[in-house]
Amino acid sequence: MEKAVKLDSIDINILRILQENSQLTTKELAQKVNLSATPVFERVKRLEREGIIKRYIALIDAEKVGNGFCVFCAVKLKSLTHNYVEDFIVGVKEIPEVVECYNVSGEYDYMLKIQVPDMKSYQHFILNVLGRMESLGSLTSMFVMDEIKHEYGVSI
Repeated sequence: MEKAVKLDSIDINILRILQENSQLTTKELAQKVNLSATPVFERVKRLEREGIIKRYIALIDAEKVGNGFCVFCAVKLKSLTHNYVEDFIVGVKEIPEVVECYNVSGEYDYMLKIQVPDMKSYQHFILNVLGRMESLGSLTSMFVMDEIKHEYGVSI
């Protein structure tokens, strides 16, 4: 694991504000942290360079674009050999329906978050996408009935 980077209170404030609205101009951000634009610009660039700010994205409403059926899929590989693990990781990274993937401890090896239009699409996905992966041993699907909390930011 990488060591945490030392951040001062201004850096933390900048990060909190950007997590809420990354479209603020440097001038607007500077006003919110009570600094002039130049030092704020330099701090943001440093945070980007150091990889603390990974990227800026638009958050899309999955329901409104027809992919509102959310499934968590716990996956167990046939075996934890290097080839199976590598093949699974490479394969999952190329599947657009898999929006998140975590290597987990316990009964399963990976937890996938999958976004598709509906149950029929998920069935097709399991049979024709995940089901064709050589490394797949077994899986368990958990269907999201309601989203209670979904935060994209990091608590800092």
